[in-house]
Amino acid sequence: MRGNIFLRVMALAGVGALAACGQTTSAPQAPPALTSESFGQVNGTPVTRYALSSGHGMVVRILDYGGIIQSLDAPDRDGHAANVVLGFPNLDGYLASNNFASKPYFGAIVGRYANRIAKGAFTLDGTEFHVPVNNNGNSLHGGTAGFDQKVWQATTVPPSADKVGLRLRYVSPAGEMGYPGTLTATVTYTLDRENRLTIDYDATTDAPTVVNLTNHSYWNLGGESDQDIYDEKLTLNADRYTPTDATQIPTGQLAAVKGTPMDFTTPTAIGARITEADPQLITGQGYDLNWVLNRGDDTSLVSAATVQDPRSGRKMTMSTTEPGIQFYSGNFLSGAFPGTSGHTYRQGAALALETQHFPDSPNHPEFPSTTLNPGRTYHQTTAIQLGVE
Repeated sequence: MRGNIFLRVMALAGVGALAACGQTTSAPQAPPALTSESFGQVNGTPVTRYALSSGHGMVVRILDYGGIIQSLDAPDRDGHAANVVLGFPNLDGYLASNNFASKPYFGAIVGRYANRIAKGAFTLDGTEFHVPVNNNGNSLHGGTAGFDQKVWQATTVPPSADKVGLRLRYVSPAGEMGYPGTLTATVTYTLDRENRLTIDYDATTDAPTVVNLTNHSYWNLGGESDQDIYDEKLTLNADRYTPTDATQIPTGQLAAVKGTPMDFTTPTAIGARITEADPQLITGQGYDLNWVLNRGDDTSLVSAATVQDPRSGRKMTMSTTEPGIQFYSGNFLSGAFPGTSGHTYRQGAALALETQHFPDSPNHPEFPSTTLNPGRTYHQTTAIQLGVE
């Protein structure tokens, strides 16, 4: 299918040149464009990197390995572009990170079930299923070899004057990582002229199964090589969150954020309360919890999170159709990962905002269901708007 990839080289400059020179928004603007290049091989299977350019200073580079957002260049208030997500400069970095106990999942599509399933077990239609445990006795992000380690089939979305897109498809056979049913998953990345990246997720199955997909990008709006994100201000559209036990499995309670360090209902510096002696912060060594979005019965896109960087002026607004968002403050980044700029990623180097269903939902019937049956289509959308203020 790679032969179908539509290649358009920007008329004014190559996508790589745009990032290298830090082009400002005052420079001549080009229409949205998409290019591709080789990024190595996994067990003899070629891996390709695709570059989507908005024509307005934003460039997103995506791998068909893991559906990974490898870099994302966005302008600051002065129009200078910088990469604002964590990642590796080559494929070897991603492959090596698979062997770490605190695997980072930089920029990847995670599944078949994002987040945690208690003790790697759940019951569906009276049958108990077991999936690999890989995190404190629980299953995390699909198990030991989830969707982040697969080479997805890539095709382009027919381009228009306003946007370009890349569609990725992966067929997960029945029994892979212990999950029932053959799941056909499609993830579509679309970048438009307004510097908005939209991610659409779709899946179908031939037998009852559970599914929960998300993107695991780590954001530092000051730039990937910036020191940390503790001064960045976060707003979460959530009055409640799901507290967890000592292994980070939800207790089933939907607790109010008011009066706790989990209250981000107004813009709050990420580092303002991160060291408080709250049991939830102690367990996660920082923030690593699911917030319950204020959406009521509305299933359309609603505001989920806003991040503002006071130094660069960059602002990111995230909207989603999902019921929850996992906020992770990069607590287990240990300095073992030198990134795309050669900068070493340490604790607090970036934050992840994972729009998804709640952790361990298959074992909590009171949570929104993650069951997918034959004849039905799983669909969700997350839109990420980059700008300045």
